[in-house]
Amino acid sequence: MNLPTGTSLNRRRLLAGLSAAAVASLSIAQTLMPAAAPSLPKSRPSRERLEEALARIADPNGEGSRACLTVYRETARVSADAADARLRVGIPLGPLDGTIVSVKDLFDVAGEPTRAGSKILADAPPAPADAPAVHRLRAAGCVIVAKTNMAEFAFTGIGLNPHYGTPGNPADRARIPGGSSSGAAVAVADGMCEIAIGSDTGGSVRVPAALCGVVGFKPSKRRVPTEGAFPLSYTLDSIGPLARTVADCAAADAAMAGEEAAALEPQALAGLRFGIAQGLPLRGLDQEVASRLFEAINELGRAGAQLSPELFPQFDDMARLNSRGSIAVAEGYAIHRERLATRGAEFDPFVRGRLERGREVSAADYIALIHDRAAMVRAMDARLADLDAILLPTCTIVAPTIAECQQPETALARNQMVLRNAAIVNFFDLCAISLPLPRGDGLPVGLMLAARNGHDRRLLRIAAAVEKLFGV
Repeated sequence: MNLPTGTSLNRRRLLAGLSAAAVASLSIAQTLMPAAAPSLPKSRPSRERLEEALARIADPNGEGSRACLTVYRETARVSADAADARLRVGIPLGPLDGTIVSVKDLFDVAGEPTRAGSKILADAPPAPADAPAVHRLRAAGCVIVAKTNMAEFAFTGIGLNPHYGTPGNPADRARIPGGSSSGAAVAVADGMCEIAIGSDTGGSVRVPAALCGVVGFKPSKRRVPTEGAFPLSYTLDSIGPLARTVADCAAADAAMAGEEAAALEPQALAGLRFGIAQGLPLRGLDQEVASRLFEAINELGRAGAQLSPELFPQFDDMARLNSRGSIAVAEGYAIHRERLATRGAEFDPFVRGRLERGREVSAADYIALIHDRAAMVRAMDARLADLDAILLPTCTIVAPTIAECQQPETALARNQMVLRNAAIVNFFDLCAISLPLPRGDGLPVGLMLAARNGHDRRLLRIAAAVEKLFGV
């Protein structure tokens, strides 16, 4: 068999489509050389790791039935066998080949409806093709194991779903997982997959990552296409990974962005300029979050990082602007107004209540909001020019209980507290990552590092160094 010439990316896409038998039949002399990009070490075959993930999903005593809404057992086994065959003959597709990956329920997968965590869309027409992000992951050799649960239409940070159930937090099953990518975080933490792909409009990747003790990365919006992902906000939606390590997040991010994989070398911490965000991000911290945050800051100082308290009046400007109606509320209402009119009773009441606030945002107010935000984004970018990253707690509180979040008044307050800091990043069009802090016997707490738009790769290198320092 002769392989066509072309870019390495095209070659990898060709190989990704081969069955295990076809790959095994290739002779080394007839195939291309292994890709130059380094592979993440995989100590055991993909099929073996997949079967363990499937067993965890199927465990009746676990969270699989609530974390994973669709499980692709047979197609995943075919993909895992093909990845193992490629590895045996020396032609892995790159660092993600054979990696067990889940995708959030709002991504298009060819041939099935895209529910977005709602029963309203369960009978929608099937998607004609995979979302670009999913297609790129398959081309990189990823084994798609499941679609994960989420807050309905991605519009809560607490992660409850009354339609399909709420997966319990791995640290304490009586607590929320965070949202909206709730099933994604639980799936990673519980070993149902190695990487999970979520969406992030105001923290929906980073919040559940922080509350469940894993890594969550929100890229600069423009880097990963959002087509084929059911929208909440055309302006703010981003697509990012959750995983146990920064390196895994970086590899998934590169694949979804259509970039060539490259080794992630940690950035030396000594001399880096970290701004400790003051004001709004530190208001109302619970004791556990505050204690762990300042322990982390002290550790970074001992490692030689240059730390400075930084005030950002832009944060308060954002809060004032959003008090008239947020972009996500206005755009979410525009997306769902017909469904709200015809099938409103079928929505999660908490989600419906938040969406219906968009009815009060006039066209003139929305246009002014978009215009004012653009100026504020430019001002923030200039403000961050002399800093390598800013530091702030991902969430101001640890995961509250599911029971308290089922009370409407309490749910609204808890939702605001888990989302507030993360939403800053989306509003100002930054990139950011949430890293789990050493927890001892406590509940998970996330440290967020945020940087200027387009500085994603450098931020990931910095995060890899912080991760190594903390040893989590």
